Amino acid sequence: MDQTKRIAMWSGPRNLSTAMMYSFGGRKDSTVVDEPFYASYLAKTGIVHPMNNEILGSQFQDPDIVARQLLAPTDRPIFYQKHMTQHMVNGVPRDWMADVINVFLIRHPARVVASYAKKREGPQLEDIGFRQQAELFDHVIALGQTPIVIDSHDIRYDPEGMMRKLCVAVGLKWDADMLHWPSGGHASDGVWASHWYGAVHRSTGFADAEDELPVLEPDYAEVAAQAMPYYDRLAAVKL
Repeated sequence: MDQTKRIAMWSGPRNLSTAMMYSFGGRKDSTVVDEPFYASYLAKTGIVHPMNNEILGSQFQDPDIVARQLLAPTDRPIFYQKHMTQHMVNGVPRDWMADVINVFLIRHPARVVASYAKKREGPQLEDIGFRQQAELFDHVIALGQTPIVIDSHDIRYDPEGMMRKLCVAVGLKWDADMLHWPSGGHASDGVWASHWYGAVHRSTGFADAEDELPVLEPDYAEVAAQAMPYYDRLAAVKL
């Protein structure tokens, strides 16, 4: 019987998600995967992202193959899966989610929009994943699971305290290696890392606590406002 503990971490972009992958990747008992549905998402939607062709060529574009990989045997007892909620478009299977521990990583929409716009101009609500995150949250509840929610702001304020809480929530022993990683990236980084991961590649641990919320220009403030109800709903039950 497969005893692998599979943890699916669901977030939108610009949300500490890569640092979280590096945190779990620092455990000697864990293997990680970086946004396995990214190529499928681009292929299905026709949306063009930076490094589009490289991404399409680096992963399986058939989401059914990807889903099978997420449940396949691994050589380590923990399989951490970094997922983007906006990748779960129509035609991407969700039945496999019943066989993993689903965790939702949230961040205040104003911070997400401000960060995203520095890498890709003109973000819309669909780009930043909040609506999709709430939809997946409801799906997990329908599966009979109690979703786990953790806020990136809280992790940056108290990395050890919050990561310890997360380990308890998912049934893992605490490992202090989760607080530090080598600079320069991880072997499991997606091909898109050179565009998106500059700051985390320079890091060796979680960034310091965040400052006040950024002031957004009107169009971006509207996108953040649209996302707030989804964020507030999940924040109400966070660790």
